[in-house]
Amino acid sequence: MESIKFKTVDEYFESIPSQAVERMKTIRKEIKKTASLAEEVISYNMPALKYKGILVYYAAYEKHIGFYPTPDTITAFKKQHGDFQTAKGSVKFPHDIPLPLELIKKMTKYRYEEKLKEK
Repeated sequence: MESIKFKTVDEYFESIPSQAVERMKTIRKEIKKTASLAEEVISYNMPALKYKGILVYYAAYEKHIGFYPTPDTITAFKKQHGDFQTAKGSVKFPHDIPLPLELIKKMTKYRYEEKLKEK
């Protein structure tokens, strides 16, 4: 998947592991609703939402979905991550566990509201 340079989010979705398709579609739908003025882009060869800069990235892998809402967002929601594996600016959602849609929406909203405040 990394050797392909994606131009659109739809093109990206055509290449992802089958077990991730519906989960990625759900994330896409929910974050677009949450950040209504944001535009879908491909950045770093991943789907992302952009409004006055990148809000969040998300990507499909064989065993999980990576969600990348920036380090300060990961810190702000640290207590809500539960058993999900996190790193400095990311959280992994394994395919064998239900998606935490409320958490995904809250983190997206947090980033969106940060950007709405910017001039």
